Amino acid sequence: MKKLAALLIAGLLSTSAFARDTVLHIPLADVLAMPEAQGKLDGSVKFYLAGQKTPAISEKLSEDVSNQKTNGVGKSDEFGCKWAALSALIAFQNSAKKNGANAVVDLVSYYKRNETKNDTTIECHAGGFVIGVALKGSYAKVAQ
Repeated sequence: MKKLAALLIAGLLSTSAFARDTVLHIPLADVLAMPEAQGKLDGSVKFYLAGQKTPAISEKLSEDVSNQKTNGVGKSDEFGCKWAALSALIAFQNSAKKNGANAVVDLVSYYKRNETKNDTTIECHAGGFVIGVALKGSYAKVAQ
């Protein structure tokens, strides 16, 4: 009986027993159009995914990574992904302003340091309890 109980407890404590990693591809345009984005993204910094056409870049500044997570409990995977992506964009916007940039260019998904390029979508990973988006991009000054 003790062996059975020990096996049961070990199985319950095993993180792989309940692990989930659902990959979603969220359009950047959908994140920018979220009602929650209004007022949080002020338009002073533009975002361009790698492969997306950008205005003329007059100066490329430093590269940065934003790795944002949200609690997935009570949220759909899609909404949680959009929320995490919005959080990443807000972090980029704030840093861009501090660096004198008006754009973040060459944005790529950067989950576990693996670059995934797409000119329309951002990759998101939804787990049992946590939903996350990792992005890498470069601050830049672009023609307006």
